[in-house]
Amino acid sequence: MIKENKFTIRLGKAILILYFLIFIIALFWTPYDPNKIDTAQSLMAPSFAHPFGTDNMGRDILSRLMDGSKTAISLSFSTVAISLTLGSIIGALSGYFGGIIDEVLMRIIDALMAFPGILFAMMLVSVFGPGLFNTVMAIGIMTVPYFSRVVRSGFLQVKQSQFVKSAIVKGASPFYIAINHIFPNIFNQLMVAIILSISSSILAESGLSYLGLGVTPPNASWGMMLKQSQDYFLQAPWYFIFSGLTLTLLVLGFTLYSEIFRTKRLKEKENG
Repeated sequence: MIKENKFTIRLGKAILILYFLIFIIALFWTPYDPNKIDTAQSLMAPSFAHPFGTDNMGRDILSRLMDGSKTAISLSFSTVAISLTLGSIIGALSGYFGGIIDEVLMRIIDALMAFPGILFAMMLVSVFGPGLFNTVMAIGIMTVPYFSRVVRSGFLQVKQSQFVKSAIVKGASPFYIAINHIFPNIFNQLMVAIILSISSSILAESGLSYLGLGVTPPNASWGMMLKQSQDYFLQAPWYFIFSGLTLTLLVLGFTLYSEIFRTKRLKEKENG
């Protein structure tokens, strides 16, 4: 019998609650102006005034990390909203109707999957230029094949169920069946995909920003901060450590919390 790892789920939930509180607070307040440059205070060690120290330009690292949470969370949710919408439409059409529609749509998805996701996003950003909007679109398009596959797989499984066949006999439209019968039954596996995609989007944005292809200055980005902190690792290790931990913990929080939906999905399979 499959059991939930309650400690893992609670830990993930606690991490996410903490980060969302920081995100909300950062919308209205940070200890210092995250973009204020003061070279006289550059690379100061952690202290009461600056708990996480300052960076090479004298900016408060804690304030920068708090401001970066707005970029990480808002961007990841935006990209997943785009990829989930497009991927669900493609996967639903492919899985429900099958035949030539399935063949054509899946060949398009296969073509997209032929490129490694992050390289595909890098190509789009390189063509259209860095920036928040282009980064969102690039990572969103990059994740569409993943959701398409997940939704198609769910539709192929559920559409053979007796309650779906009964709805078809009663004359229910494909849209009604998809919304009221199929999507509710693939909710848990879709939630696992959504939460893991949020983690992947955060890492993808950080990777692009690390390479100078993502969020542009003066906007704070954890990936950009990691890049900048590399040059001062021996001189100011706290800059690299706090930036890396902040990114790692958020990704870990989403990954741990996804366990609740993964367990529910496995229980559904176990119960038939």
